[in-house]
Amino acid sequence: MHLSFRQLRVFVQVARLGSVQRAAESLHLTPPAVSMQIKELERQVGLALFDRSGRRLSLSTAGEYFLVYARRLLATLKEAEDAMARFTRVESGVLNVGMVSSAKYFVPPLLAQFHAEHPAVDLRLRLGNREQLAQLMAANEVDLAIMGRAPPAFACRAEPFALHPHGLITAPQHPFARMEGVSAALLAHEPFIVREAGSGTRAALMEYLERYRLQPMFVMEMDSTEAIKQAVMAGLGVSLVSLHTIGLELRHGLLAAPHVEGLPLQRRWHVVHTAAKHLAPAAEALRYFMLERGEAALAAMFGDADAAPTP
Repeated sequence: MHLSFRQLRVFVQVARLGSVQRAAESLHLTPPAVSMQIKELERQVGLALFDRSGRRLSLSTAGEYFLVYARRLLATLKEAEDAMARFTRVESGVLNVGMVSSAKYFVPPLLAQFHAEHPAVDLRLRLGNREQLAQLMAANEVDLAIMGRAPPAFACRAEPFALHPHGLITAPQHPFARMEGVSAALLAHEPFIVREAGSGTRAALMEYLERYRLQPMFVMEMDSTEAIKQAVMAGLGVSLVSLHTIGLELRHGLLAAPHVEGLPLQRRWHVVHTAAKHLAPAAEALRYFMLERGEAALAAMFGDADAAPTP
């Protein structure tokens, strides 16, 4: 087979997005150009890599197998590019940055500042929970990730750069919102809206509940902090979330963050990368930037959100 890395990149992007149109937009190509690359790739392989039904593309069985090798080849190419960049110390090229959903409230402004100082670096953002980001880093599809704590089974280097408080949120009309202090025991009777398994926020909640031997009812599970906030506003339950995600809602009285025993939980934001990975100069520059500037930037954005836990 006479394949090109360009064809592999197009294939992986179409497989990830399930759409020629969306893949074309992300690759800055025209849809016909993407379709042509896929057709040529299938001709070279000799098999249909996609099942075509309507406008949505799904991988065929052969395509699922081929995707594993395509990602492996692209990861090897990325390692080679990073190795060559270390010889020249050039801070340029594509830098893939992953972040958990709670980090989207502060990471984009920081990346904008970084890009202003390093204009030759082409930044690409990927969003996922910590388990998903660990998989992306292991596959060399993400160079660095911003998250709370890294998954315990993931061989990585995780360096803290700022406090990351988690607290309870309720609807403004909830009885807790009018109390000066809420004991942990009262949470046992509350319906909880929780993040999905694999997220750092879910892990933080489970640790807190275990500490106080609480077993409240989980009435709803969501993979989006924004969706959880809307559900809490509607009075469907309470939730534990990052306090860095609710500034706007608190200022406008849409949510309440009552003082609860043992909260806020004081975790930390980390910049994470695979332990065995030698960072390219651009990734090393962003790592240093987050470690040096991250704490001050978050303090300026969120003020006293990092208050000490209630005794």
